[in-house]
Amino acid sequence: MQGYSSAPIDGGVLAAISDRGRRMIWRHAVLIAVGGFLFGFDTGVISGALLYIRTDFHLNSFQQGSVVSVLVLGAMVGALASGRLADRIGRRWIFCLEGAVFLVGTAIAVASTGYVMLLAARLVLGLAVGAASATVPPYLSEIAPKEIRGRLLTLNQMLITIGILIAYLVNLAFASGGNWRAMIAVGAIPALVMVVSAVWILPESPEWLLSHDRRKQARAVIARVSDEPTADRLIEHRDQQRSQDSSGTGWRSLLTRHVRPALIVGLVLAAAQQLSGVNTIIYYAPTIIEKTGLTASNSIVYSIAIGVINLAMTVLAIRLIDRLGRRELLLVSFAVMTVMMALLGLAFIADWPSVLTLLAMVLYIAGYAGGVGPVFWTLIGEIFPPTSRATGSAACTATNWAANFAVSLVFLPIANVIGQGETFWIFAAIAALGLLFTARYIPETKDRDFPELDKDLQSRFNTHPHATA
Repeated sequence: MQGYSSAPIDGGVLAAISDRGRRMIWRHAVLIAVGGFLFGFDTGVISGALLYIRTDFHLNSFQQGSVVSVLVLGAMVGALASGRLADRIGRRWIFCLEGAVFLVGTAIAVASTGYVMLLAARLVLGLAVGAASATVPPYLSEIAPKEIRGRLLTLNQMLITIGILIAYLVNLAFASGGNWRAMIAVGAIPALVMVVSAVWILPESPEWLLSHDRRKQARAVIARVSDEPTADRLIEHRDQQRSQDSSGTGWRSLLTRHVRPALIVGLVLAAAQQLSGVNTIIYYAPTIIEKTGLTASNSIVYSIAIGVINLAMTVLAIRLIDRLGRRELLLVSFAVMTVMMALLGLAFIADWPSVLTLLAMVLYIAGYAGGVGPVFWTLIGEIFPPTSRATGSAACTATNWAANFAVSLVFLPIANVIGQGETFWIFAAIAALGLLFTARYIPETKDRDFPELDKDLQSRFNTHPHATA
C-alpha cells in the first residue's frame, strides 16, 4: 500500500479524507520532513563554522577537509544501517532515534575541545543525516494519499534546501563574533522537534503496522484522517496486493527479478544526481567565481544567493510535481543541466565574460533544483514494493552519499589535471546519460498505484511481469 493510495475508491482516496484529515496529513508530513531539514542544516552549517574552527583548533588543510567529508562517510553507513532497523522497530521510532542521535552529535560538536572530538561529532551527525535521508521518503510515502504523494515527498527536498539556507543565515548571524559553537548548536532545536513529535504527535506508518499484523492500530491510524469504511477498504485492498507480492524483505529481496528494475532505477538516479556535478557548484562556488575574474568579498553571501535559488526552484517543483509528473520534470531538468554544464565548460575554455559564466551556474542550479534534486527523493519512496521500500531507499541513499563523496573528493584534482572547463564537460556528459536513461527506463509514478507502476517498470526492462502487475 502506497500510504493510503491503493484503495479503489471512487473519486480517489483524497476525496474520502475530511478537511481535518488532510490538514493532519500535511502537519505530519512537515514534521517528518524536519529530518530533511537537519540533513540540509548539518551539511551546510560547517561551511561557515569551519572558518573559525580552523583558527581555534589550528587545523591544517587535511584536517579541515576531513571535518567536512567525515559526515558524508557517516551518512553512507547510517543510510545502509537504517533500512533493516526501520523495518524492525518502525518508521516512527527510527525517526525518534535519528532525532536523538542528532542531539548527541550536536552536543559533542558544541563541547569539542579539539580536532579528534570534533571529528567524532561530525561522524555521529553523519550517521543521523544518512539514516534520516534514507527513512524519511518511505515514511512520507506510507502516510500519503496518491493524489498529493508527490508534493508530500517533495517536502523532504524543500526542507533540505531550507535547512541549507537557514544554516547559511545562522552562519552569517554569528559570523561577527566568530561563535561557531552557537552556529552548530542551533541544530539542536529541530533535533528536539524530531524526538518530541515522534513520541507525542506522529503516527506509525499504516503499512508497517499491517506488515507486523497490527491491523487494529493500522485501521485506527487510517480512520483518523478518513473514516472506518475507507480504512476497511484500504486494508482489504492492501491484503490482496500483499498476498500477490512474493519479493520478500531485507537486502536479498532487492536482487530478486521482481525488485531489480526498481533497484536499477533508484541506484542510477542516485548516482546521476550527484555525478552530474551539482556539488561542484554548491561546494566550490566561491572558487569557481574567483576563477571567472570576480572576487568573492564574502563567500557566505554567495552561498546564501545559491541557497535562495535552490529553494525557490524546489518550491516550484512542489507545485508542479503532481501536475506535470515526475518523469516530465526529470527530462526537462536533465536537459537543462546538460546544456548549462556544457556551456559552463565552454565559458572557462573560451574565457567568456564573467556574467555569462555566472548565468550558466545559476541556470544549472535552477534546472537541478526544479527536477533532479527533489524528484530523486520522491521516486525512491514510490518505486519499491512495500516489503522492500525501506531497504531499497537505504541502498539508493547510500549510493547517493557515496557519489557525493566521490565528486567532492576528485573534482579539484581532476580539474587541475585536465582543466576546469573539460571537467564540467564530463559532468555534462553524465547529465546527458541521465536524460537518456530517464527517457528509456523511468516510468511516470504520478497518480499510480504500485501494481500499475510495477507493470510499467517491468515492461521497460523487458522482464516478465510479476503476478501483482
